[in-house]
Amino acid sequence: MHRTHTCGELRIEDIGKTVTLSGWVQKSRDLGGMTFIDVRDRYGITQLTFNSDDDESLRSRARELGREFVIKATGTVIERSSKNSKIPTGEIEIKVSNLEILNESKLPPFTIEDETDGGDDIRMKYRYLDIRRNPVKNSLLFRHKVTQEVRNYLSNLDFCEVETPYLIKSTPEGARDFIVPSRMNPGQFYALPQSPQTFKQLLMVGGMDKYFQIVKCFRDEDLRADRQPEFTQIDCEMSFVEQEDILNIFEGMTRHLLKTIHGIELDQFPRMTFDEAMRTYGNDKPDIRFGMKFGELNAVAQHKEFAIFNNAELVVGIAVPEAASYTRKQIDELIDWVKRPQVGASGMVYAKYEADGSIKSSVDKFYDQADLLNWAEATGAKPGDLILVLSGPANKTRAQLSALRMELGNRLGLRKPDEFAPLWVIDFPLLEWDEESGRYHAMHHPFTSPKLEDMPLLDTDPGKVRANAYDLVLNGNEIGGGSIRIHDKEMQALMFKHLGFTEEQAQDQFGFLMNAFQYGAPPHGGLAFGLDRLTAILGGQETIRDFIAFPKNNSGRDVMIDAPATIALEQLDELNIALKPLTK
Repeated sequence: MHRTHTCGELRIEDIGKTVTLSGWVQKSRDLGGMTFIDVRDRYGITQLTFNSDDDESLRSRARELGREFVIKATGTVIERSSKNSKIPTGEIEIKVSNLEILNESKLPPFTIEDETDGGDDIRMKYRYLDIRRNPVKNSLLFRHKVTQEVRNYLSNLDFCEVETPYLIKSTPEGARDFIVPSRMNPGQFYALPQSPQTFKQLLMVGGMDKYFQIVKCFRDEDLRADRQPEFTQIDCEMSFVEQEDILNIFEGMTRHLLKTIHGIELDQFPRMTFDEAMRTYGNDKPDIRFGMKFGELNAVAQHKEFAIFNNAELVVGIAVPEAASYTRKQIDELIDWVKRPQVGASGMVYAKYEADGSIKSSVDKFYDQADLLNWAEATGAKPGDLILVLSGPANKTRAQLSALRMELGNRLGLRKPDEFAPLWVIDFPLLEWDEESGRYHAMHHPFTSPKLEDMPLLDTDPGKVRANAYDLVLNGNEIGGGSIRIHDKEMQALMFKHLGFTEEQAQDQFGFLMNAFQYGAPPHGGLAFGLDRLTAILGGQETIRDFIAFPKNNSGRDVMIDAPATIALEQLDELNIALKPLTK
């Protein structure tokens, strides 16, 4: 037996017991004739004591232990004379009678402490060491708890967990696929699934009624802090449901997670249409933990001689609370921030709403106090606030102001990680125009059902057709999204037509699904949560990396195992693949 107890288990009531602990050496300290060793495992830390007066040879062996040595220690639980209130085992220690080194360790390349001296790159290279640190270990345990609660909630509602294939057919819609060559079918390829979308719909045709799966998905796209090439979805589908049924079920699941994990009870989640979200926050996943709603100023700013505003499609502003005291240096820094290439604004107008009710702006030459008070009314500004205004093409300007709003939310401490503000965004457009391809694409996917009352617009004004689609937003992040699906073969064929598919292309790519719809497909719909992102936000973080055991870096590389990598020519020959020379 390597251990009778874990390193986080023993308490004052265990005094007198003979125990065996195994774990890693966290640190050692020599004090006079005593040596103290902190031994660590997943569950905590316990202090071991070695006394020269009791056994000098045993103490000498203890002094030779290095950081991260794996040891096994047997001894008696005694009360600590100098207690440590910072750890649960801090009232006791183990007076060691036998010590065994199970494995020695090289000196780690970084300190394995909560606050480490290792940068991202070195910690990713030695991720198996990084996992020993409490922040990463606790994030993985937190993810397990979230996953367990999801399974419990859905299983209690009669959802059935069903696995779907990883080797599937590549389809042209959505992000770029990861491709897998087939040795047994020369010249042909599988794709890794971007989601189990068509399979969960086929499960509904198969009568499974309520399906879920915690499933790996793959997208070959550019990465950022909250995106990985492989990610995990909580994928769900239901039959004989309408949009309201799905929103209620998964709002209930989110409430369950917030209550069980954080003890937070929330009322019914607010709902906002896509159009309203874009108009008032500039994006379709607004963070509603704080205000600074957009105020459109065209009607009150385009009647003077200020050409920049007069020539703009949209003039829009926000009121920054209690920021009228900002210095010119602080405001210039914000102007420089919005002019960065990542944001792309050409400049910014500001107006300080002073405590005495007067307003001082950067465009006083063109606007009088009555005009500026109208700006204040449109943006909801109060005395003491700072009004910031951008102008230009509508969509671009809204995106720029949205980025500025989020930046200010961070700077002002308004995006508090222990506050949770969920929101349903509904009534998304069914289609969006793509300038590059010169045609409409599905905003979600080609199986999303249009609102029946908007169907006549498909021929006359496709961009105005609304979808039975919905996103669940939490703290400014989309954590889940879904739709009511098309379950009628004729409507699905019509949708493919409007997406630019010929009948032959639609049959080639999705014939298996359209054929299945001929055999009594039920009305159905679903939703998929991004488990990585959901867990990170519930854990009070903006990035997902620490909630994934072995993540990729921003170039899609696993620096620990050095993947992706080249493969042997013999393997390429087996797969009938020839590589072109790389060109610079």
